[in-house]
Amino acid sequence: RFQAYVYFASVFQAMSCGIHYLASVFMAVTPNFVCGVPGNVSSALFYNSSESSIEDIWTLWTSAENYIVVQLENGEIWELNQCSRSKREVSGDLAYEYKGNRSVFSCSDGFLYDDTKWKSTVVTQWDLVCDREWLAKLIQPTFMLGVLIGAVIFGDIADRLGRQRVIWFTSTGQFAFGIAVAFSFDYYSFVIVRFLLAMVSSGYLVVAFVYVTEFVGIKARTWASMHVHAFFAMGIMVVALVGFLARTWWVYQIFLSIATLPFVLCCWMLPETPFWLLSEEKYEDAQKVINTMARWNRVSTPCKVSELCSVQQDDLVSGGAGDNDTASAKKHNILDLFCNWHIARRTITVWLIWFTGSLGYYVFSLSSVSLGGNEYLNLFLIGAVELPCYIIACIAMDKLGRRNTLIPFLILSALICVLIMFIPQDFNILIILANMAGKFSIGVAFGLIYLYTAELYPTIVRTLAVGSGSMMCRVGSVVAPFCVYLRDIWIFMPLLLVGIMALLSGILTIMLPETLGKPLTNTLVEATEMGRNKRSSSEKIPPAHSGATLDKIEMFGQETVSTEK
Repeated sequence: RFQAYVYFASVFQAMSCGIHYLASVFMAVTPNFVCGVPGNVSSALFYNSSESSIEDIWTLWTSAENYIVVQLENGEIWELNQCSRSKREVSGDLAYEYKGNRSVFSCSDGFLYDDTKWKSTVVTQWDLVCDREWLAKLIQPTFMLGVLIGAVIFGDIADRLGRQRVIWFTSTGQFAFGIAVAFSFDYYSFVIVRFLLAMVSSGYLVVAFVYVTEFVGIKARTWASMHVHAFFAMGIMVVALVGFLARTWWVYQIFLSIATLPFVLCCWMLPETPFWLLSEEKYEDAQKVINTMARWNRVSTPCKVSELCSVQQDDLVSGGAGDNDTASAKKHNILDLFCNWHIARRTITVWLIWFTGSLGYYVFSLSSVSLGGNEYLNLFLIGAVELPCYIIACIAMDKLGRRNTLIPFLILSALICVLIMFIPQDFNILIILANMAGKFSIGVAFGLIYLYTAELYPTIVRTLAVGSGSMMCRVGSVVAPFCVYLRDIWIFMPLLLVGIMALLSGILTIMLPETLGKPLTNTLVEATEMGRNKRSSSEKIPPAHSGATLDKIEMFGQETVSTEK
């Protein structure tokens, strides 16, 4: 019961990470717009439709290449385009077609926006269109850059100061910075506060994974860690719901920020993990936490820290060679991931899978609002499809194997990307279903790569391998928004790039060894042999020795999965 309380309390706040990661899909949307006019409009004309105001024209607007003809109260006739306006030299009858002379002017009087869907967005608030459009396109990449930096900083701080303090600070920071975003006074303050919000959101996700895995038992650890992603996906679904209800960006941001306020109010009740307390030699505090766990779980004879410490000391005395291994492990650097051709090829493939998984995850998520139909329902479904995704991943990776699960789902995601290109654009339902299938398949691959990476490398460089892979994942999340913007060049360009990367990753994964049921390797020689031989490496590595390592790495592997998002 105690572990369940800690787990669900911690992962509940993970929803806020999913919320803030995808909040920009509605907050930074660009509605239809045209140049403003230097006066009051008496009538407006769009092709053959004449209206008394421009607001009535938006329902007829079909393309950015369209323009609106307006007549002012002083008799002047203007043609309004998106990034320029022209005044007709001859003011005669109001007609859409005109072959006379025009005087072209810039949009010095601001812009007129279509507010039928969104009353206000950050784009309309600060006119982030035309020559300032690039500022709008930097909103999501700068957020993802904050995610990258926050994961590194808070992961290190959690090891130094403890998980509990960082969880309290980052969860409180998410609420505080989330509210502060809504009250930004200009674009630059908005981006800076969002950057800080990204850092604490990423930091929370990193530390929350470590926190729950240090409380959850080994048997449930894989399922528990994988389903933290499910709560992240629920955050995406909350974004869709709040976006539907609140059409003003700052109101929308406030509602998103207070969605997980209950956790902020009670997070101070969460205890520090016994693992960290023991590592810092705070034995009395560790014993208090263990006694609390025993009371909650109705255990009459709780574990004694003094007994654990005595066993540890015996292990240290009898396992001097282990100390030498630990010391030598610290001397290794990232070049050891390229020590020979087999390991180098494995590293390149693993990095590519991390990058592709992150790229595909965010391309499908960010593109969902542009699929046609109801954009709120689209995003909700894209989030909901992740819930069964992680269940399938957990079952398949234990039944079929890591590689045998990864290959078909990577190739399937590539095939789905190609399939979407051949679906007619007016088949909205079919397009949405295909995108959901693509998100599902890339999600399965994305969910299991962290554990597979930990199993592919020996103990001496395992930390480097998983850490470097997670960095490639963050690079993918920074690149993904720019990839989505390529829709302006060709509507299928993002899918084409994801499809090529997924296909290449799937083909290269064939050359990776299967790790299901095999002991973990301890040296680079053993890891290389695992790739060469199809025989089980259990003949060379004593199961008891590798089993102890497995428990440690299982713990570490769960810590690192947080960097995926």
